[in-house]
This record gives sequence, C-alpha cells and structure tokens, in this order.
Amino acid sequence: MTSHMGTTDGTAGRTTAADSGTWVLGDLPVRRIGFGAMRLTHLAAGSPSDRDRVTGVLRRAVELGVNHIDTAAFYFSETRSANELINRALAPYADELVITTKVGPGRDPSGEWWWATPEQLRGQVEENLRQLGRDQLDVVNLRVPRQETTGSIAEHFGALAELRTAGLIRHLGVSNVRPDHLAQARAIAPVVCVQNAYGIGSPAAEHALLDACGEQGIAYVPFFAIAGAGKEAGAAAEDDSAVREIALAHGVSPAQLRLAWTLSRGAHVLAIPGTGNPDHLVENVAAGSLRLAPEEVARLGAA
Repeated sequence: MTSHMGTTDGTAGRTTAADSGTWVLGDLPVRRIGFGAMRLTHLAAGSPSDRDRVTGVLRRAVELGVNHIDTAAFYFSETRSANELINRALAPYADELVITTKVGPGRDPSGEWWWATPEQLRGQVEENLRQLGRDQLDVVNLRVPRQETTGSIAEHFGALAELRTAGLIRHLGVSNVRPDHLAQARAIAPVVCVQNAYGIGSPAAEHALLDACGEQGIAYVPFFAIAGAGKEAGAAAEDDSAVREIALAHGVSPAQLRLAWTLSRGAHVLAIPGTGNPDHLVENVAAGSLRLAPEEVARLGAA
C-alpha cells in the first residue's frame, strides 16, 4: 500500500500543517495539526531542555504552517517556562497565530499543585497574559479535576465568562470534562473547544462525546493522542498489532498513524502533539497529510 503523505524534505512540495486542513475556532482559523507546549520545558528524564533547541522547534513549527499552539502557565520546570519560551521564540506574534492556554490547575514556585477557586481564575489568566506578553488570550480552557469526581463547573466557568466579557479572553473552552460539564458551560457562554484525553483505544463514552462536539460545531482537541496508554510518560512501549501493521503498510511510524487516525474522526478534531525534538516535529506535521482508508479507520477504532 502506498502512503498518501507528501514529502517532508526541504523542497517546495514538502508537507506542511496546511495539508491537515483548517477549522475555525470561534472566529480564528487554525490548521488541524497544532503544537502542544507541555514537553518544551524538560526532557523525558526530567533534566532541563536545551533552550535554544526548543525555541528553534517553536520557530520551525510556525515555518511548517502550524498556527495553533497549546500551552499553560503551569507548564514549567525548575529553569524553564513554556509560556516564556513561546514568548521568546515567537513574539512579536503573527496575526494568524492562535495561542490556547488553560487554567484551573496551578503550581506554586516549588512545583506543588493546587486547584483554583473561581475567584483565583483571574490571577491565573493574568499570569498567562504576562508570561505570553499579550493583552488578550485567544482561547482559555477551563481544566477540571478528575472527570468522575468533579461536580458542577458552572461557578468556575461563569468566572471565566466574566473575564471574556471584560476583554481578557476572546474564546472559551473546557478540558477533561463529561457531557454534563459541557452542557453546564454552554448554558453560560459559547464553548469553542473540548480538550480531553483521546486516542486509539479510548472508551465508547469518549467516542460519543467527540461525535457530539462535531454535531454542535465545537472543536474536539485530544491530548495524549500519540501516547496512548503511556500518557504523560510518552508513547506506549507496545502498540496494538493493527497499529503496527497499518503503520508499516503506509511507511509511517505508529505515532504518525495514531495522529492520522485521530484526525480522521472528524473535520472538527484538532491535534496538538508536543515535542522538543525537531525531527519528531516534522513527522508530526507530516502525519496531517496521511489519509486512511475507511476499513483502516474502522480496524484501528476497534483496537
């Protein structure tokens, strides 16, 4: 089987994020292959990232057509801050660049985690504004604690809606949510995206939420789409046999196949793979041009 991916060399015909298609996030057009900033601050072993290397990765992402970057003020290590790396690499920002951030979780200077009250969300929004060097945040997601234990999110989302009205935020989204959370948020203010853990092997309820978002015109933005069972630790050590076989047939890596399958789930699905490795960045962007046959999509969905 021949892969439908474009080339990834330096020629004029190289694959760019534009090959993944476009979705309008509120009123902001974004390429469906974006970039997640979580892995910019440290290596897998926990040691600090190379500052020049990761700022180079950010600039290269933009060169490759990426115009949707996902970040958070709580993405930091002892010596690196993802927001400040983005500011250093990309400011002054291009008009078409969309930076999405999230609030809810917080970390004190020692790295200890805490969860914001509704009254504390404004401080988190202002922290993102300062670090990114912006006067308005394009999209802010309310990240909630564990789905199964979280009650109503209305008070927290209402606080963000007030900040949107005040002009600090352009659009709102929700993250790590159940369908009832999405309904609570939509009753308060427009929701442009849902950001949940999703990929091959996700439970039926999450497939259903993805489909429901498409029906409502809401972007669905999966995290851990590459990692699978590995989640924060990175890609799973063992890929399902279907993943390995179909990846081999297309001449791509399992990680690229996972991204392509995720994007195949709907035009409203946006991917935000993160990496501090320039080679992996090129591979991730190239995955946006891979088109899978319907039977391949179905087989992977059953994996």
